Order: sequence, then C-alpha cells, then structure tokens
Amino acid sequence: MPDDKRGREKQARDADRRQRARDVLAQLERGEETEPPVSDTGLESFESELDAVEFPATGAEIVAAVGDVELPAEEGPATVDALVPETDTETYESPDDVRLRVQRPTIAAAMKRIVEANAEATQDPLGASQWEAYEKTLRALKSIDADDEDEGITVITDWIVEQTHENDKPPGSRSVRREAAEFCRESGYEVRSDEWLGI
Repeated sequence: MPDDKRGREKQARDADRRQRARDVLAQLERGEETEPPVSDTGLESFESELDAVEFPATGAEIVAAVGDVELPAEEGPATVDALVPETDTETYESPDDVRLRVQRPTIAAAMKRIVEANAEATQDPLGASQWEAYEKTLRALKSIDADDEDEGITVITDWIVEQTHENDKPPGSRSVRREAAEFCRESGYEVRSDEWLGI
C-alpha cells in the first residue's frame, strides 16, 4: 500500500475496526462472567502486601502473611483469610496464582471450604483438573441462581464437604455436576443437556 494520505487513512480505519472488534469480544466474554472480578484498584493493597511473600508459598503461609487484608467484593469486603485455604497442601507458584483465586470472592470462599475439607480428609492437594471442574460447576450455579443469594453454591459446597468427610476423598467432578444439576431441576431451573451441568 502506498504511503500516501489514503493509505494512512485506510490503515487508521482498519486499526480502529480491529480495536472495536476486540472490545466487542471482550464485552461478550465479560457478559458470561457470573461474578464480576475484584477490580485492579481493589487488589492494589493486597498485591503490595503479597510482594512480601516468598513464592512458591502454601495457602497457610499466604494467610499468615496477608490474611487480614480486605478485598472489596460485590457483597461487601472479604478478607484474604476467608478466601484462601489455610492448608499446607495447596501451593501457589506466584502472586498471579493467588490473585486469580481471590478475584471472585463467592467462588473463592466456597473453594476454600472444599480444599480445607479435602486437606483434612486426605492430606493431599486437590488436583488441578478437579479444582477447575469444581470451580466451573460453582460458576455455573452462580449464573443460574444469581438472584437467590447463592443458595446453589452453598448447597453444593456443603454436599462436597460432607461427601469428602464421609468417604475420606472428594467426590468426582461428574458426581458434583450431577448433584448440581439435580439441585437446579428441583429448584425449578432448566438445565439443558449442552450446558456444563447438563450431564
């Protein structure tokens, strides 16, 4: 393309069009979020405190170092010790790992209970794929009953903790999804077969 006024204008229009397309995609992705993440400004004091922690670090070390730091959340401020599992079985490789886990406080608080129950029962860390499957199930519940004060998250978290204590191991992710789908159907929510909970 020649370097003239028309060429530069076309490049500018193309760049503007690409930026608008990226913005639309970002908005669509955020539209699927079940709980808005804690804002970057809300994480600033947390991140500065987290710099004092030497990584890799266990959940217990993180709670000891920054447990009393408050993070702003949709339902009111939450302290780090209410969101990070206080165990020696879970290890965080970097501050980014911790930040990722606490960005959605409702899900983080539920996962804390699950991970701590697993640590009590097995003394082993929760597997990464199992953690992701549980988290994905809880996010699906959050999106389904967003107006019901997270009853689904509470019910399924209680069920996972109970099953973990009864069986000395956490339930499989398929069982958790099945239980969550059953809860949704009993509560009058439609669960399609092509959704995460629709197994």
